[in-house]
Amino acid sequence: MGLRAMVAMPLPDKTALARRREIAAALRQFVPGEGVIEAPVEMRAYETDGLTAYRQMPLVVVLPETTAQVSAVLKYCHEQNIKVVPRGAGTSLSGGALPLADGVLLGLGKFNRILDIDYANRCVVTQPGVTNLAITQAVQHKGFYYAPDPSSQIACTIGGNVAENSGGVHCLKYGLTANNVLGIEMVLITGEVIRLGGKHLDSEAYDLLGVMTGSEGLLGVVTEVTVRILQKPETARAVLIGFPSNEDAGKCVADVISAGIIPGGMEMMDRPAIHAAEEFVHAGYPLEAEALLIIELDGCAAEIDHLIERVVTIAEANRSNSCRVSQSEDERLVFWAGRKAAFPAVGRISPDYLCMDGTIPRRRLPEVLQGMEDLSRHYGLRVANVFHAGDGNLHPLILFDANDPDELERAEKFGADILRLCVKVGGVLTGEHGVGIEKRDLMPEMFSEADLNQQQRLKCAFDAKGLLNPGKVFPVLHRCAELGRMVVRGGKLPHADLPRF
Repeated sequence: MGLRAMVAMPLPDKTALARRREIAAALRQFVPGEGVIEAPVEMRAYETDGLTAYRQMPLVVVLPETTAQVSAVLKYCHEQNIKVVPRGAGTSLSGGALPLADGVLLGLGKFNRILDIDYANRCVVTQPGVTNLAITQAVQHKGFYYAPDPSSQIACTIGGNVAENSGGVHCLKYGLTANNVLGIEMVLITGEVIRLGGKHLDSEAYDLLGVMTGSEGLLGVVTEVTVRILQKPETARAVLIGFPSNEDAGKCVADVISAGIIPGGMEMMDRPAIHAAEEFVHAGYPLEAEALLIIELDGCAAEIDHLIERVVTIAEANRSNSCRVSQSEDERLVFWAGRKAAFPAVGRISPDYLCMDGTIPRRRLPEVLQGMEDLSRHYGLRVANVFHAGDGNLHPLILFDANDPDELERAEKFGADILRLCVKVGGVLTGEHGVGIEKRDLMPEMFSEADLNQQQRLKCAFDAKGLLNPGKVFPVLHRCAELGRMVVRGGKLPHADLPRF
């Protein structure tokens, strides 16, 4: 946190303009035609990502179409000591794709083809610019789907999902991106192309595939992804349950899991989010409820009928005041439509909002919700809660007006305190949005200096010069004299090395 909204930047001086033209000319040797953008008005589309409070124009934008072009671009940037920020669809909510004023923005939007669908091995080989939802759409006619389904799945790309280890409403039962990626092709900053994993179910040697998933563009650029697809369950039904308090709903979540029931999805919304979503989608949500749970059970029909009875009984024991079970596939989808549209729905009731992302132990949910209410009163800002209740991944939406600098500052501090609260109760700073710049300065709340040094040794092994997505994740950047060895400890980055916000 603690980053300020972007103000008008001075025009580049003649030296900077000459440097831009020089780099753009060199990149056109590898990516011809319209693949290199240097005009400020044309680069404006890349100045921010999903964390829209912060904006920064890149030095140059390059849009390669092949792995060979990516390799050539990265090799050139490595040789010339030019920083590189990889970017997918730009839906990152933590500022992970925010450009640098002195860096090349490497857009992968043209990597938008599905290369192979292998039903026998239950996998799809895809380029990173394919959207999450497009993978399911490509295989659903055969009764298959891709399980991780973030709310932004209509727009977010599979390459970005790998970078952030994205989840979604079904990650409770079927896992995050890390549990559903079988292999990748990636390009190192030196231009070398390597493959990790493949269509086989387990990879050999060190789990570098696991290292890359969630690495936020700091270790390499992914140019191909092999994902696992699953057969669609025989039956899926959702239960819409209203509660008189957040604490009752939170306790119901813990009781369902402790009873040995693993829903396909279990989402929670508080009163502000319920009303915003209902006005937007008209899903039939109970407006009298203070908290709402959507619990989906999937499997064979007989099993689902039994599990629904158990869930309803547990909900009643936790003082539920309404309960509605989907009676058709259309009704089930309507239940989810409100939840999936919660973020744009909240955007209708506030000029701006910060979407936070932290994860806590499920049993601490009532305590954390109460803590957020207290913080809301302290900072004088409203908060709407929408989150993956089953795995404790919170997404508080802090409502503010960016036209009021004081409100933005209070929203940032409010968000930072929410994340500190998550860590305090045994949770973590992020569940699926990544660290980026948003949580960068909060990393010491969770990790010791020794922890961070060890993580940066790994960064140095892949990117000794620190050229890939610098300024993200780590609050203090160390330099590498050789792969894996730190030669500078402690202290803040010199000003010239800081990302220019």
